[in-house]
Amino acid sequence: MAAQPVLVWSNRQRTVPARQLRLARVSRALQNALPLILDAARKGSVLARLPEVWFVIVSDARITDLHDRFLGDPSPTDVITFQHGEIALSAETARREARARGLGVPEEIARYAVHGLLHLAGWDDGTPSSASSMRATQEKILRRACRGVC
Repeated sequence: MAAQPVLVWSNRQRTVPARQLRLARVSRALQNALPLILDAARKGSVLARLPEVWFVIVSDARITDLHDRFLGDPSPTDVITFQHGEIALSAETARREARARGLGVPEEIARYAVHGLLHLAGWDDGTPSSASSMRATQEKILRRACRGVC
């Protein structure tokens, strides 16, 4: 198995209180998920070559700006992955989606983080078929990684 990158967290928003995010729990879940994601990595993916991956928790306003600037879509989104190893996660979107799904915010943040890591592992969700496959893999990894943590 390839070396695991160090996972670094930075909370850059103030809308969702840090106590709701529970990033220590999410970080433990991601440490559980990382070997599973590396095992599922596509050939030639960047994840195994990265020394660290940065998870940056941002507001809807900030992720909307990133979404527009880099993907040409001026709407909020849940997660944006940059191939240099930075993953932007929207705290506000996570809180909204967690409420709608009847989940906790940490589990939703973990979902976005696993999704971003899968992109770094070479997974793509650009077509309905690839999106379905990626979502199934994401949820399988999330169930195993969050067991007793999220």
